[in-house]
Amino acid sequence: MDSFEWLHGYVYAFGLYHVDFNDPNRPRTPKYSSYIYSQIINNNGLPVPEEEKIMWGHFREDFLWSSSTSAYQIEGAWTADGKGLSIWDTFSHTLGKVANNDNGDISCDSYNKLDVDIGLLKQIKVSHYRFSISWPRVLPDGTIHNINEAGINYYQRVIDALLAANIQPQITLYHWDLPQALEDEGGWLNETIVDRFSDYADLLFSRFGQKVKLWITINEAYIVALLGYGYGSFAPGINRDPSTLQYVAAHNIIKAHAEAWHVYNDKYRAEQKGLISITINSEWAEPRNPFKQEDIDGAKRYMDFFIGWFANPIFNGDYTESMKKYILERSLAAGLEKSRLPEFTPAEIARIKGTHDFFGLNYYTSVLVFPVDFGNTLNYDADRGVAFIHDRTWLDTGSSWLKMAPLGFRRILKYIKDEYGNPPVIVTENGLSENGPIDLNDEHRSYFYENHVNQLLKAYLVDGVDVRGYTAWSLMDNLEWAAGYSERFGFFYVNHSHPDRPRTPKASVSYYTTLVNCNGFPDPAEGPHECMNLDVKG
Repeated sequence: MDSFEWLHGYVYAFGLYHVDFNDPNRPRTPKYSSYIYSQIINNNGLPVPEEEKIMWGHFREDFLWSSSTSAYQIEGAWTADGKGLSIWDTFSHTLGKVANNDNGDISCDSYNKLDVDIGLLKQIKVSHYRFSISWPRVLPDGTIHNINEAGINYYQRVIDALLAANIQPQITLYHWDLPQALEDEGGWLNETIVDRFSDYADLLFSRFGQKVKLWITINEAYIVALLGYGYGSFAPGINRDPSTLQYVAAHNIIKAHAEAWHVYNDKYRAEQKGLISITINSEWAEPRNPFKQEDIDGAKRYMDFFIGWFANPIFNGDYTESMKKYILERSLAAGLEKSRLPEFTPAEIARIKGTHDFFGLNYYTSVLVFPVDFGNTLNYDADRGVAFIHDRTWLDTGSSWLKMAPLGFRRILKYIKDEYGNPPVIVTENGLSENGPIDLNDEHRSYFYENHVNQLLKAYLVDGVDVRGYTAWSLMDNLEWAAGYSERFGFFYVNHSHPDRPRTPKASVSYYTTLVNCNGFPDPAEGPHECMNLDVKG
């Protein structure tokens, strides 16, 4: 019970029961904690909460199972066959920008190992493979005035090899490797890039669209805008005006996505019959104190500024009201004449809204959010007005920012259903990293996939989320952007110190292959299931 707490008197209350020291009878009143502690005693420990228990069941019959990579992270061949420079070529060759001064010059050498990598995909039995096109490999200066047919032919070989293996290509047009020539003209800060991207997309649809039925315009626009043009920690490394430039870049990214979608919709959809959308990354935000209204409000604001920054214009027609409100108020308070957040015209709103065939989601982790006053600082974090921590009970991974939070996965899926009209959802990335000594017995990765995919199943079966597919990141250990080769997300270990870049399967290959083969989680009470018996050596 609450008691006399030494030098602090009666200020601090440690008790399971509240004691009213102002009442001469000193009445004892149970707190909620007393109920919880009594449950722990009755259960002789902490039982697994219902929402964390494994649910048995299966996904829809046509569920899309995939694994993923991106061009700069695996291809290498950075100057081969007429390829132009990308901003990541430039950034990684700038001393101190990437951990250990690693770069993607050779990376996994996938440009020269197509047959090997197709074999990896066959081994894990996926129905799809998500990969990206290197914009400067097909358009060295970023424009259609200089088409590199050698680059086009390379991706044609990739597509044909996948189809021959009965694996459907899932192509991302832009996964961060902007042609350096376009960055020299301002990159995503220059509105002309909207037309450049539209032309680039048109070219790819015309060359590959007869064989490709699933397109993603842009991967993680949040990272492109904020880390590329706000923080400057990713290529192109711009941080000269963190109060504004990330909003300008994001504005052009959204418009570029919409134009590419319309090109496909207007010129190619009727004949090619594919699907096209954007991939949006987001964490899930929980209030640090779920009983504190300002933390609850802060968590919603966090989501509005994260997933809502890009999803809201594309699915609902404009930036979220909280983004518009807070950025305007802080801009005016700083003596500016207008908001630092650009405005869409009515015509642009109409053009952008509805440019989606599905919701592409990249989810990795969750955060606990609480409000913070940043004073007169003008940047994205100050506009958002919150800070975050991780729950100490969430398991660590090989990346400081990534803690295992599978419950957040289900919650963000339900959030998408409620906020954006229950669109079809394809999870386009989900995975975890390790670092340090090489250990192929990656039980933590199997544990991650078991719990995250099971929460995905609950979102599908219980919450009614229209889940269509799941993509594991990543097929193999690759260049993890500014972290270099120190953080490894792959099913297959790649020895980047060996000139041949050999691939070696980790233990998680067997687990993920079983998930794919079983299309979910067969109930063990029903006896042995054939889907569990695999030859993972392919």
